[in-house]
Amino acid sequence: MWNQPYGKTGDLESGAARPLYPMMLESPELRWAFIRKIYSILSLQLLLTIVIASIVVFVHPVSHFFVSTSPGFALYIVIIVTPLIVLCPLSYYYQKHPVNFILLGIFTVAIAMAIGLTCAFTEGKIILEAAILTAVVVVSLTMYTFWAAKRGYDFNFLGPFLFGSIMVLMVFSIIQIFFPLGRISLMIYGGLASIVFCGYIVYDTDNLIKRYSYDEYIWASVSLYLDIVNLFLSLLTLFRAADS
Repeated sequence: MWNQPYGKTGDLESGAARPLYPMMLESPELRWAFIRKIYSILSLQLLLTIVIASIVVFVHPVSHFFVSTSPGFALYIVIIVTPLIVLCPLSYYYQKHPVNFILLGIFTVAIAMAIGLTCAFTEGKIILEAAILTAVVVVSLTMYTFWAAKRGYDFNFLGPFLFGSIMVLMVFSIIQIFFPLGRISLMIYGGLASIVFCGYIVYDTDNLIKRYSYDEYIWASVSLYLDIVNLFLSLLTLFRAADS
C-alpha cells in the first residue's frame, strides 16, 4: 500500500493530483489551485501595466505634462514613492478582502505609470526588444523551475545571495546618480541587474511551489510582479545604453 502513487485514483487522468516535488505533504490539488490563483492575479497586473504604460507612451500630452510642468514633476515624485507607501498597509491588510486588492491595484497602477514614463523617452525598438526578451526569459525560467522542483531541486539557498546582490545594485545606482560613470557602467549595471532578477524569478517561483501559504497570495503576486518588472527595466537600461 505504501507504493501506491499519490492521488485520488493513481491513473494518468489524475495528473493534477501528482506531487509537485518529492516528499510533498500537502494536497497537490490545493497547491495547484493556489498557483493558478497567483498567475491569474499576475496576468491581470501585467495587463493593467501594459494598458497604462501604453497610454502614457502614446498619448504625448501625458508625458509632456510630467516632464515640462512643476505639478507634473511633483506628481511624478508621488508616483515613485507610492508603491513603497502602499506596501506598509498592504503588509497589514494582505488577508482582508477587498482592501488587499484595492491596495494591490494602487500599487500596480503607480508602477505602471512609472514604467510608462520611462518608456515614453525610449525608442520603440528598444522597448520591443526588452519586452520580447523579458517574456521569453520569464516563461523559460518558470517552466525550468517547475521541472527542477519536480526532480527534487531546491532554490531556497539563493535567498542570501540575491539579497546581497540587490544591496550591491542599490549602492551602485546611488553612486551612479551622484557620480555618473558613463555608458559602459550602465551596460554593466543593466546586465548584472538582469541576472539578479532572473535569479529572483527562479527563487520566488520555487517559493510559490513549496513555501507560500494559501493566504499569502497577495505577497506571492507582488513578488513575481516586481521580478518581471525589474527584469524588463534592467534589460531596457542595458539595451538603451548599448544603443546610445
